Amino acid sequence: MADLVLGDDHAVFVDALVTVLPQRGLNVLDTADSITETVRCVRRNKPDVCVLERFFTDGDSLERMDEIVAAGGPRMRVLLLTADSDAAAMRRAMRAGAIGYVTKMCGVTALVEAVGKAAMGEPVTRLPRFPDGRASTASARTARAPAPLRMSLTPREHDCLRLLVAGARTTTMANRLGVSSTTVRTHVQALLSKLGVHSRLEAATFAVRHSLLDPPEGDPSW
Repeated sequence: MADLVLGDDHAVFVDALVTVLPQRGLNVLDTADSITETVRCVRRNKPDVCVLERFFTDGDSLERMDEIVAAGGPRMRVLLLTADSDAAAMRRAMRAGAIGYVTKMCGVTALVEAVGKAAMGEPVTRLPRFPDGRASTASARTARAPAPLRMSLTPREHDCLRLLVAGARTTTMANRLGVSSTTVRTHVQALLSKLGVHSRLEAATFAVRHSLLDPPEGDPSW
């Protein structure tokens, strides 16, 4: 069971989550209705995940993400839960230190799944889709990683990185790519070296924060 702090100033919404989430196996330790109070709550409770609204009366939580992360300690993950479905905002949140970004339109089941992934250290994003199936990802492709770094990755390393961002494990990656697990590990190790990171989680987080991957052809959800 993951331990949570909820930071949101919409009282009715918070009350509903406090009632529903324990029924889904999540433990709500505390709630906060401002950024300042969220900092106090995570410092006091040291939760696994801080589920955080973006906008409060005392400011934009992205502007104080460093403070929130520091208060919770190295084990805590921050999951943005917001009405803002713009993909540029999502990328900004991930760059600021959040491990995930879920919109309130995605529903309780999606939130519970996202919290579970976040608690395990897996990056997760969920944006709502339009009726025609398009995701509400904005057209802005800003804050990209330096072009030489992107271009240094081989096509297979790009494939591996995309699967890492999706949370795939070695066996799944091998099946998807049609290669052996040993080959996948070789590609992933080369990928980590090129990105200058030490784990698959760091690689996935780096890719999201810096918009390292272009949207795959035919995949509107990226």
